[in-house]
Amino acid sequence: MNEQETVIVLVEDDPNIADLVDMYLRQAGYRVYQGADGEAGLRLVKDRQPKLVILDVGLPGGLDGLEVCRRLRTTSDIPIIMLTARDGEVDRVLGLEMGADDYVTKPFSPRELVARVKAILRRADGPARDTPTVLAVGDIEVDQGRREARLRGEVVPLAAREFDLLAYLVENRGLALTRRQLLDGVWGADWIGDERTVDVHVRQLRKKLTDAFPLSTVWGVGYRLD
Repeated sequence: MNEQETVIVLVEDDPNIADLVDMYLRQAGYRVYQGADGEAGLRLVKDRQPKLVILDVGLPGGLDGLEVCRRLRTTSDIPIIMLTARDGEVDRVLGLEMGADDYVTKPFSPRELVARVKAILRRADGPARDTPTVLAVGDIEVDQGRREARLRGEVVPLAAREFDLLAYLVENRGLALTRRQLLDGVWGADWIGDERTVDVHVRQLRKKLTDAFPLSTVWGVGYRLD
């Protein structure tokens, strides 16, 4: 990945926070476009075709960050990091269920945010693996080259992190994996966050892949793809 060619859309209505994050991202070599509300953010994503979106939850006007995230997820699996002043579990879960890949609670360290951006983009643009391009589990196909999941031949829209989790589970089929192992394998060993994040993404995969997804909960441990 050439960071100098990587476009990021930042949607944040607080100009002080927006300019600070913008400065750190530009220093890291990214090209940044700012929007101050949901409508502007959606237009920027459409016009600039970014590699990643940083999205504040508490946006002014009729579209808050959660709604913007939901709309983006209807057409794209672009990585999304949510910024929120709300530290309640319900708000974090809502963001993840809408398809966000990560969240950062205000006040936050701009350096930590940049590190999370780099980690997500590394995984999204990572080198090809030695495993087969297409892996199958029953009626589910995971096309790693196209980053595409198919159920009985039909494409299932997945967020970037949902796809990564599905691919990791398929690659480790038959193993009982702890939530910590899943976080390390999918989010990265340096990821800071609640292990419940795994449960939220598992719930989304089960919802989208229906009963065709043979994932078992291993009580006291984590999950196993059968």
